Amino acid sequence: MPPVRIIPCLDMIENRVVKGKKFEEIADVDSPARLAKHYAQSGADELVFYDIRASMERRKPHLDYIAEAMMGIDLPFCVGGGISTLEDIEACLNMGARKVSLNSPALKNPAFLQAAAAKFGPDPIVLAVDVKKDDHGSWQVYLKGGTENTGLDAIEWVKNGVQLGAGEIVVNSIDGDGMKNGYDLELLKRIKDAVAVPVIASGGAGKLEDFYQAIVCAKVDGVLAASVFHYGEISILDLKNYLKAQGISVRV
Repeated sequence: MPPVRIIPCLDMIENRVVKGKKFEEIADVDSPARLAKHYAQSGADELVFYDIRASMERRKPHLDYIAEAMMGIDLPFCVGGGISTLEDIEACLNMGARKVSLNSPALKNPAFLQAAAAKFGPDPIVLAVDVKKDDHGSWQVYLKGGTENTGLDAIEWVKNGVQLGAGEIVVNSIDGDGMKNGYDLELLKRIKDAVAVPVIASGGAGKLEDFYQAIVCAKVDGVLAASVFHYGEISILDLKNYLKAQGISVRV
């Protein structure tokens, strides 16, 4: 198994990083430039920038803010939010992004996901899914910041997305987002068993053991988090040292 990736996530509104709980109670955190520099120096393996209002506001992501934040930083990064055309993807890749994250546009138009993978290959195309567990024990895919239930089963949508060409899956538990009670291990196991591409856990990390459980129990390829990194509750160095002590392969 390749080394697991540690990925801080920077949710952005305009030129500020923000964070909420269950996609609500959005609070200001810091500037993307300061955080990107901090994470690059701290040993992060990748960064993810999400322009969280771009899709709802029907606009393109603010690539100028992201480019400014990454100036002089040699670290792979992914851009998400408001990417709805092949030209949008090309613009992200041309400004230095390694990957793009597709969510709402892929749900509304699966042919777009297929066309993106056909043109750029699967490696840069990440399918992000925002998921809630329903009263019947299954998981539903949501749109519009977790407010609109698509009625799609999360496992089936992810399988379909990979068949269409997605090269990586980010699974974000809305119920766990910002709550720091641990990742949804059952959901992650189901998705990891269903697809043959890398799966990244998101939503719920609160302590070192939460990362370990996702890696060992669900066998995810990467762990994404925001609050615990942004607020200094867990350092990436401490996390990597902890995982290494547990026999987990991490990048140095």
